[in-house]
Amino acid sequence: MSSVLITGASKGIGRAIALELSRRGHRVIATARNPEVLADLPVDRRLRLDVTDQDSVEAAIRDAGEVDVLISNAGETVRAPLESVPLEEVERLFRLNTVGALRVTQAVLPAMRERGSGHLVFVSSIQGRLVLPIIGPYAASKWALEALAETLAIEVGHFGVDVSIVQPGAVSSGGGERARVFFGENDPYTPLYEQLSALRGEVVTPEEVAVTVAATIEQSSPPLRVPVGAPAEKALRARKEAPEDAPFLFAKIDW
Repeated sequence: MSSVLITGASKGIGRAIALELSRRGHRVIATARNPEVLADLPVDRRLRLDVTDQDSVEAAIRDAGEVDVLISNAGETVRAPLESVPLEEVERLFRLNTVGALRVTQAVLPAMRERGSGHLVFVSSIQGRLVLPIIGPYAASKWALEALAETLAIEVGHFGVDVSIVQPGAVSSGGGERARVFFGENDPYTPLYEQLSALRGEVVTPEEVAVTVAATIEQSSPPLRVPVGAPAEKALRARKEAPEDAPFLFAKIDW
């Protein structure tokens, strides 16, 4: 069994992954900004790790011991039109969703490279390949994350390190409900916001994502991109087949 470090394990997808991998017998190192919320998880280690803080990352990796698999899951989203979203919110998402994932990768990768084995798993989204209105900053952070992950696959593959990008669609993790929302009074983009639930499509559970992640890390030759469930596969296939000379949206908008 593998030694697996998970970022953002306090709730939602990260917590479900920790439970699933522990059930399968893996050595799980669950991390969160507040490790006290991990107390009830049946895992080997519970560590403080803030992916936006270099000292925190270095301390956690030092305390974790050998890491065979890194699951970069920590992330957040916002709800706002690009015309008016506070730029500090966009910067915050990139620090957390994109640069944070790279920061932890840089901390574990040297040991993986020297051993000649390891697996980097990035929890992305179908929005790492397509966009939805009102969630543009999140999508941008995931597109950037996928660019980093694909680059890593090229750079570290010949050292024996695998890279996988897990791509769920809408997930019933509560992340959308916890998202910060930025709309003004009589905001002209409110009609789009009101349609967002329908545009996001069919919802999968965090447990379904966790099973997909577990199956991916247990493969001897894992794929680079791993859609989660039929809804994600359908949306990504539609994106692939759509013309590149116009914006793409896989659901209808009624203004």
